[in-house]
Amino acid sequence: MNGPYPVRLQGELAPNLSRWLWLLKWLLLIPHLIVLGFLWFAFMVLSVVAFLKQLRGGRYPRRIFDFNLGVLRWTWRVNFYGYGVLGTDRYPPFTLKERPEYPARLEIDYPEDQLHGQQLLSAWLAGIPQYLIAGVLGGSAGLLWSVEHSLVTGLIGLLVIVAAFLLVADGTYSRGLFDVIMGLNRWVIRVIAYGTLMTTAYPPFLLDKGEHEPGAESAAAASQTAPYGAEGG
Repeated sequence: MNGPYPVRLQGELAPNLSRWLWLLKWLLLIPHLIVLGFLWFAFMVLSVVAFLKQLRGGRYPRRIFDFNLGVLRWTWRVNFYGYGVLGTDRYPPFTLKERPEYPARLEIDYPEDQLHGQQLLSAWLAGIPQYLIAGVLGGSAGLLWSVEHSLVTGLIGLLVIVAAFLLVADGTYSRGLFDVIMGLNRWVIRVIAYGTLMTTAYPPFLLDKGEHEPGAESAAAASQTAPYGAEGG
């Protein structure tokens, strides 16, 4: 993979998680799941609209892209709080906008290079192996990661339940298990973005584990230590 992947998923594990709150999160998340049901219906319809527009030689409409990104951000916050990770006890906000103060964040670069016609169809069909993998990881046909892992399906859901029982047993969330769960969620969201044409970059067959994208921390450190004016300022 040359350079950072255009889909960047972050999630910071909270210290001192409640041992028992996870048992009630399914109930607390009902309002979110109701709203997300409508949002994801709109997401799928608008994704088809964007696909047809690109198929005829147009570009992915920027307003549709921004809306769909907002739906994915909302979904990721719900999944991180709920049974997609159980990484925080901070209740997720009801918004399509990015919330940089929340421990779960998602960014997707708008695709400047876009495919059309036969190339678009060929690229989408080339993603079939990735769609199948996402189905195994996320359950419920994979791309319904959206309707989140509240029913504990797929490999991610099973690993989160293991993490929950370990949390009950000793009051801590296994860091190694958290890193793997983050990597699996990162894999699935990359496939969703590719399958819905929000990026043309083929998802890598890599389990990029951890809270942050590979190289994100070192890049941030480098930018902080770079001499003033080193970037042409």
